Amino acid sequence: MEVRARWSYASISPQKLRLVCDQVRGLGAEQALVVLEYMPQKGARIVHKLVESALANAENNLDLERSNMVVKTIYADGGPMLKRFKAGARGRYKPRKKRTSHVTVILAEREG
Repeated sequence: MEVRARWSYASISPQKLRLVCDQVRGLGAEQALVVLEYMPQKGARIVHKLVESALANAENNLDLERSNMVVKTIYADGGPMLKRFKAGARGRYKPRKKRTSHVTVILAEREG
């Protein structure tokens, strides 16, 4: 049985989120929460909330045990960019791309 949770339009670049996602991929859900709790990155708070949400979905919607869940798949895709500019020297401008992300977590039951 698989359970998924998704966070769309997170205001952080997907490159930064992928570094956090790589740390918890394949871990047990409870262990992933402990790892994420002590990471200093902003993306760790986003992924922590997402794993919590997926666990709540598993418990409430499908009556699955929290301790039997494993992070099967986790990935961060790019979302739309806000294109802004900042004034530069000598009348020029410097473009800024404020990136957003779509993060997906899929939890599965541990086999055995």
